[in-house]
Amino acid sequence: MPLDTSWMTDEHLMFSETIRRFFADEILPNEPRWEQAGQVEPSLWTRAGAMGLLGGGIPAEYGGLDAESANSSGIDALICMEQGRVNALGWGFIVQSIVKNYVVMHGTPEQKAKWLPMLATGEAIPSIVMSEPGAGSDLKGIRTRAVRDGNDLVLDGSKIFISNGQTSNFMLVVARTGDTGSARDISLVAVEPEQIGAVVRGANLDKIGMKAQDTSELRFDAVRVPAANILGGVEGRGFSQLMQELPWERLLIAYWSLGAIEGALDLTRTYVAERQAFGKRIMDFQNTRFALARCKVKLEVTRAFVDKCMAQYLAGDLDAATASIAKLWATEAQGEVIDTCLQLHGGYGYMTEYPISQFYTNARVQRIYGGTSEIMLELISRSLDQ
Repeated sequence: MPLDTSWMTDEHLMFSETIRRFFADEILPNEPRWEQAGQVEPSLWTRAGAMGLLGGGIPAEYGGLDAESANSSGIDALICMEQGRVNALGWGFIVQSIVKNYVVMHGTPEQKAKWLPMLATGEAIPSIVMSEPGAGSDLKGIRTRAVRDGNDLVLDGSKIFISNGQTSNFMLVVARTGDTGSARDISLVAVEPEQIGAVVRGANLDKIGMKAQDTSELRFDAVRVPAANILGGVEGRGFSQLMQELPWERLLIAYWSLGAIEGALDLTRTYVAERQAFGKRIMDFQNTRFALARCKVKLEVTRAFVDKCMAQYLAGDLDAATASIAKLWATEAQGEVIDTCLQLHGGYGYMTEYPISQFYTNARVQRIYGGTSEIMLELISRSLDQ
């Protein structure tokens, strides 16, 4: 795994080996079976928790790693990068990192004490319940409501494209708690394991890629949760919380793309070195070498920029526009590199038995979720007037 000494610590180096072993032993052998099932087995989460892989960014007092002294949030980036590199995307780890970050950064002391230990051990399988049939990137347009009834909130609404939607037992739901017509109408509301049975899970959606990760429709029909489950304990902070934490989500997606670029390039270098055409290796054609050289350039430029962004994040200096640049550049580069790699496989690249085909189908969604490329351009363009 490539290392960047500007932000990596000895703990990161140690965990890089643990991460690779976990994917080799626990995930890669099972990925084909999970693709058939359309989801990973829930016990994978507790196995990851037992190895300490879910504790990055969670303070030790809540069962995680010491986020203050070890910059342990960086471990999550290493996991995402390895997941992209081996192209085993069924495990919805990135969602766990996003959800625990919301709780660490915005939860009340009581919420942290209750929720973070579950997230660190894998007892809680998380989801961030955001998109709706009529509202994706436009978060102010959501219609799901959380109406106060005594000491409870009553959730009503429909959601779509929810990662971990079939297996999640801990949900952070983006819902309306007001009617002022402003961003202050939005809150994040937790649905805990004891309330999760009231959530109606729709179909496990059939995607062109990422077949082993469950992605679902959800419906909330008068689902009752304690009013104390509003993240941060105060209504109307949800939109601000989302805006503050989206840079982390986008940086993780960029690391996922970085790993996928590296994995696809390594795979293709091996293929063209072994494959013969017109009496010589495909690697020996100038077109092949130049195409791979361009891919190598995109890999190293992507690595340099996202590592810079990680150093900024760990220092508390990563802004929304820069995170948007990282997400836009990395995911677009991923699509371009993998398309080139598939082309160099020729007709075999279009066959599902060749791993590059799964790299190709898995890559497409990277430019959509976490904010589309068009939304990233909009956010970046706004910074030009500042």
